[in-house]
Amino acid sequence: MKNSFISEVDFEEDLIEGAYNAINVCLRLKPEERITVITDNDSLEIACSLVHEIKKVGSDYSLMVIEDYASRPTSNMPQQILDDLAKSQVSIFCALAQTGELSMRIQMTSVVNAHKIRHGHMVNINKQIMKEGMRADFLKVDELSQKLITKARKARYIRAKSKGGTDIVAEFSPNLNWLKTSGIISVDKWGNLPGGEIFTSPKNVQGMFVVDGVVGDYLCQKYGDLKDSPLYIDIEDSRIKSMDSSNSYLVEDMTKYTMIDENSNRVGEFAIGTNIALNGVIGHILQDEKLPSIHMAFGHPYSEHTGANWVSTTHIDCVGIDFDIWLEDEKVMENGRFLI
Repeated sequence: MKNSFISEVDFEEDLIEGAYNAINVCLRLKPEERITVITDNDSLEIACSLVHEIKKVGSDYSLMVIEDYASRPTSNMPQQILDDLAKSQVSIFCALAQTGELSMRIQMTSVVNAHKIRHGHMVNINKQIMKEGMRADFLKVDELSQKLITKARKARYIRAKSKGGTDIVAEFSPNLNWLKTSGIISVDKWGNLPGGEIFTSPKNVQGMFVVDGVVGDYLCQKYGDLKDSPLYIDIEDSRIKSMDSSNSYLVEDMTKYTMIDENSNRVGEFAIGTNIALNGVIGHILQDEKLPSIHMAFGHPYSEHTGANWVSTTHIDCVGIDFDIWLEDEKVMENGRFLI
């Protein structure tokens, strides 16, 4: 289905540069390919800017608006959208996250993985992100990410400290894969846009992790920038031992989220952001997790890519800021600035 009304939706010209990057640099869409754009009513203007660039390339496309097929929030991606997605070589998810919809997105990325689709994941995308993170020089971000991942793959452990009080040691297994999602998207791994990170599932994590950036999923929209009420997470054997914050509601919500299943409180992802176009937290996980810093996620370890031998139904990212990072004895970041 191709929604004809999209040509009638106006969008800000300032969105064009980010949309160009998404379609031509990150996804490298070709005229002979087909692309599915999945969006929602809240993100139509941004979707329109993307379609504007798709039309310039000349590719066949479908624009699928979730609310046309299901009431939100929905735990299941409508079958019509999944069927359309399976026909395409390239896809974009450009929509806001709502409570309880992670399973819907996992269904979508399962189709992406099965059909080797080059997929740009733009959850909670907004105009600010389109005008900031999506304007990065993704070729430079990719070059830095490659240097960093080459070093990380050799490291048995990573130490990290921050101004806010983070003091952690993460151990890694040669049997678990490091992945690069720098914004240059391939069939090997779908990636968030804006891109800029390397990540793996750690063997073990110990210490205090201070979330003075943001938390992910739908809690990001609720709490935003945590600089005035950081979340202190004490981690033992890769599991949350305790949490504390001056914001008791944040602790309560995070506790509920990380108790949903037996692995919801387990560190599933350890990542270093590499989008050097970013200068600070804006309160949106999609961009903030790409900030040159460390973020960890509790829950699902992307086992289909990392090789982890466990799963979870949940995944919530937690971002800290102003890090010093050592890959074993080599210092690669000081106060949030790369040294490589």
